[in-house]
Amino acid sequence: MARRRHTSLRTSIEDIDAAKQAPSTAQTLSPTFRLAFADDDFLTSEDTRGVRFQLEYLKTEFRLREKGINSTVVLFGGARIPEPGQSAWAARNEVQKQNLEAASRYYDEARRFAQYASLTSKALDFRDYVVVTGGGPGVMEAGNRGAGDVGAPTVGLNIVLPHEQTPNSYVTPDLCFNFHYFATRKIHFLMRARAVAIFPGGFGTLDEFFETLTLIQTGRMERIPLLLFGIEFWRRIINFDALAEAGTISPDDVKLFTVVDSAREGWDVIRAHYGLPEVEMAS
Repeated sequence: MARRRHTSLRTSIEDIDAAKQAPSTAQTLSPTFRLAFADDDFLTSEDTRGVRFQLEYLKTEFRLREKGINSTVVLFGGARIPEPGQSAWAARNEVQKQNLEAASRYYDEARRFAQYASLTSKALDFRDYVVVTGGGPGVMEAGNRGAGDVGAPTVGLNIVLPHEQTPNSYVTPDLCFNFHYFATRKIHFLMRARAVAIFPGGFGTLDEFFETLTLIQTGRMERIPLLLFGIEFWRRIINFDALAEAGTISPDDVKLFTVVDSAREGWDVIRAHYGLPEVEMAS
């Protein structure tokens, strides 16, 4: 967090330490005697949910501001997609195993796409086009890894799930966040985004794609490059033309995103949109 300003008043940290030294009596052991901001039972109560929303928003916002991160490139995609050459740990049958291992090429594309973004970010003192992922395995790992390949900082926005989610080892440690609320996490995914890349994935990926698409469609978010990686995958999963034919979306709504197949193709869309220079990629 930002360095404390000078104050002649006692700090909250000093008072937390002082309160711990109080003699043990019926009064000091009562929950009501705890300092409000040091009382876990109070802070996690139903009545303070709004405060927790605010704290989750502010903690991440303060850190990103402190690091001077102005804009980001967001990668969404399946946690279950393995690195090429690795087994599909999430497969529940042989068909899933074959499909997930075939989809491992998107791990490489996500990694390379993140390299393009991060080399551009490097030229801008790592203040713009910083790679952000959900911090987990699969495509998320590939995105953070690609940034690390070129020495760039990279953000991971993790969330507590019923099953353990450990941040992947490629997230920059002091840019590795953890959320309780999906809502505040989604705000931080999109509020600095200059581009969003959606790789093949499951329910979470679809949710993130449609959330972004709806914000752009309704004018609640600037129209930024929104990329769908994997022509064959998305053609099978969603029939956008059928939605347009049914009249439930405008015919022009299918132009709000671009379907691509390679990292270079995807980055060229972003580069053209913002007039960015070419980047030299190591072979």
